[in-house]
This record gives sequence, structure tokens and C-alpha cells, in this order.
Amino acid sequence: MLIFLIYFFIGLLASTIGAIAGLGGGVIIKPVLDMFGHFDLATVGVLSAATVLSMSIVSMFKARKSNVTINITASSMIAVGSIVGGIIGKALFNYIVFSLHATKITAISQSIILVLLLSTIYIYFKKKDQYTTFVLKNTFIIFSVGILLGVLAAFLGIGGGPLNVAVLSFLFSMNAKNASINSIFIIFFSQLSALLLIGFTTGFEIYDLSMLSYMVLGGILGGWIGSIVVTNIRNSQVEKLFNLSILVIICINIYNIIQAVLLQ
Repeated sequence: MLIFLIYFFIGLLASTIGAIAGLGGGVIIKPVLDMFGHFDLATVGVLSAATVLSMSIVSMFKARKSNVTINITASSMIAVGSIVGGIIGKALFNYIVFSLHATKITAISQSIILVLLLSTIYIYFKKKDQYTTFVLKNTFIIFSVGILLGVLAAFLGIGGGPLNVAVLSFLFSMNAKNASINSIFIIFFSQLSALLLIGFTTGFEIYDLSMLSYMVLGGILGGWIGSIVVTNIRNSQVEKLFNLSILVIICINIYNIIQAVLLQ
């Protein structure tokens, strides 16, 4: 019972923060499950994707009654690009893990890349007032950005939340709340496509999904709670939560890198 509660609360906490800050939750779930070491790398990706998908469905449903808006044109184009990129990123991940059997190297590489990306994003948001932001209109560029986000998100197994928020803020001049819900909109399609790809390729039988229902339940409840909270707080508070979450995730990934290196 204790282990079931632990995984439920992982899904709940990650999804609540993800729904508020647009992180999605995968960027929290992935390094935390890596740290626990109960599941292999591929299974972690499936658990994360399913939890984040459940959160995104609830968050978008609740967002219909809020004052935040989804930029359908830009976010849809990024979402389509992220689906294409997600297929590429997942194929690359599967080839390295299943064909080359380089699970340990992949896990370390994922953590290092995450630390570098998240550190860059943290610095950007701390100094974003010093940068000029844009409002992209070119369809090809927006689609290409989506592909890049999709490749990174699928390979890293994170859903892409913090990457989406940074891109939406910098390239589309969105405030924290709008970037959050648009990020979740993109995440919904990327995680749905990732799970469908798994279903049509390797199938789900090879994964240990014993904790799936508990994490998905946490994802649903977290999406509901986070959607309520985000409508009642200021943009500045969303940014503070985002930055704090990024710092914590960086620390967890650094711990995972050190642990993986020492155990080699």
C-alpha cells in the first residue's frame, strides 16, 4: 500500500505543478522515477507519458472556463511539428536502448542534456526582461520549432513542458498563464502520439505498468487542482513556481548523474 501511495503522490504533485506552470509533469516524473530506480528507462517513459496525458486532458477541459487563451494557430502548428519530432525522437530512443542496449549511457545523457537545457531556461526567465521577444507568423518556422521540441521531448521522455513554455514566451511573447495552457495543449498531442506510437510498434506488454493506474489517477487529480489554482494566482506567482520547480529538477538530475556515474 505504501508504494502505491508513493507513486500516486508522485503523479499528483508533478501534475499539479505541471498544470499550474505548464511543465506538464513529465520533466518532474522522469528524473524522480530514475532516482527511485524501480523501473527501466523505457517503462519510465510510458508511465510519464500516460500520467501527463491524463493531466493535460483535465487541464484543457478546465481551461475552457478560465480567462487564459489558447493560440490555436501557433500551438496547433507546434503540436503537429512536435508529433513528427516525437516520432523521430522516440525512434532514436528505441534504437539506442533496444538495439544498441545502451540504457545506462542513455540515462546519463538524458540527465546531462536536461541539466543544460533547464539551466538555460532558468537563466532566460530570470533575465527575460532584458531580451526582446517575438511573435512568429511564418508557418514553416513554427512547424520546424515544433519538430525540434518533439525530438527533444520524446528522446528525453519529459513531455516537453519547460521547453514549450520558454519557446512560447520568447518566440510568441506569451505571459506565464497563457504560455502554461498553450504548453499543455501541445503536450496533449505529443503525449497522445507517443503512446499511440508505442502501441503500434513495441506494444505495452513489455513494460511493467503495475503503477500506471495510481499515477494516472494522480495525474487526473493534479490536473484538476492545478487548473483551479492557476486561475486564482498572478502571472508573477506562476513564474516563481516555474523557476523554483526548474531549480529542484536540475538538482534531482545532477543527483541522478552522480549516482549513475558512481554505480558504473
